[in-house]
Amino acid sequence: MTLGGTRFRGANLTDANFTQAKLNYADFRAAILTRTDWFQAEKLNRCRHEGTYLEDAMVQKLVTTRSGRGRDFAGRNLEGVNLQGADLVDANFIDANLNEANLQGADLSNGKLVRSQLYRTNLSKARLTGAYIQDWGISPETKLDGVECLYLYMRLPTPDDPDPFRKPDQRSQVFTVDDFADFITPIIKTMGLYYRQNVDPRQVAEAFKTLDLYHAGAVDPGAAAIALQQISQQYPEAGLELIALEGQGGDRVRFQAKIDDRVDRSQLSAEYFARYEKIRSLPAADIQALLAGTAEKDDRIRSLENMVMTAISSQKFYAETYYNFGETMTEHKGNVNISGVQGNVSGIAAAGENQTMTGVALGQISGAVTNSIGQLQSANTPEATQLATLLEQLQSAIEHESHLAPEDKAEAMEQVKTLAEAGQKPEDNALQKAAKTALKILKGTIAGLPDAAKLVESCVKLLPAITTLLSLI
Repeated sequence: MTLGGTRFRGANLTDANFTQAKLNYADFRAAILTRTDWFQAEKLNRCRHEGTYLEDAMVQKLVTTRSGRGRDFAGRNLEGVNLQGADLVDANFIDANLNEANLQGADLSNGKLVRSQLYRTNLSKARLTGAYIQDWGISPETKLDGVECLYLYMRLPTPDDPDPFRKPDQRSQVFTVDDFADFITPIIKTMGLYYRQNVDPRQVAEAFKTLDLYHAGAVDPGAAAIALQQISQQYPEAGLELIALEGQGGDRVRFQAKIDDRVDRSQLSAEYFARYEKIRSLPAADIQALLAGTAEKDDRIRSLENMVMTAISSQKFYAETYYNFGETMTEHKGNVNISGVQGNVSGIAAAGENQTMTGVALGQISGAVTNSIGQLQSANTPEATQLATLLEQLQSAIEHESHLAPEDKAEAMEQVKTLAEAGQKPEDNALQKAAKTALKILKGTIAGLPDAAKLVESCVKLLPAITTLLSLI
């Protein structure tokens, strides 16, 4: 195809195909060149391309050859380039702009993507094994389907640590296809939650200095809760904080915990799974005895066990810190002891066998929430009255949300009840901590809902105001 001298000035050439085209003296000034295909195009250096990424001779060569192995593109503007299937092994993209680029099937193995911008970028089926992704900028619209990745690094190497913040944490392990999806999905969901609350996710990137623990198949919630508690006690210097918990069906569960930078993640991961397997091999009665003994010192262990069960049964996602092993909560409203109970349990106590949430049970919880809000109103202060009004609006939004299952509505209602109780006793430290947990569970609940859900809109408006009134900022 010969297009020499053709005028494309200011044209929208998004997704246009110029493969093997002869472009001598063509005019592309100020044209929109998003994902335009230049593979093996000729004479681009003789074209007019002011106001586009083609002004950069290095970028011209990259998009026409799709060969950038070992090259340095740090800080380059590569927004919208088409590098489908490109060889980018060992390439440096630190601080590069790759927004809306097509990197489908590209080989980015060992590539440096530190602080690179990849918003709305297509990374489907790309190879990311050994890539460095410290503070990379991805968004819910970044396509990561079918990414091939055995392991990656959350930080750049240093002379003292050539293998920094590797994921999976155990150096003897690698990601399976599903494992990588499990690793990246909560980050994407959490970013979606931050976007809905007008928070820049790059400001919270520090929250992802994490230990990631994957369970695939027949997870024992009690054994997992005990193992987490035990390693937190054995390694207090780790400062273990659980910041995300996700169930993806088929008994697949992932824990993400924030820990101190100086801790050996590989060792901690190996220790956790060794303890978990040892505890899981015990008779059920012994596991329950361990849980009961642990609950005497920290009654939140039952809450954690319950959350794991809920995540398994309903593919539930919780975001942000809701469980800090370094603290002891002597009172935690809304926790459930589910020992010996069968059925679908989500934030409420079940009775009998094979129970599921019914309209009557949900109505009872709603009534309890209404009573708690009424008691808050009786405090007869401007702050209490305002808080009660906001909680009534939140209760109504939960009750009428069509995207929430009854058991999820019940769990969300329990959190509203906790907030009302905290409002009644602002001097009670235990209730204030419970309120913080309730707010974070509510945020985690809306993270799994469609953007168009009414509850999402309500929470974005109500939760910041509730947080302020409870002085939890």
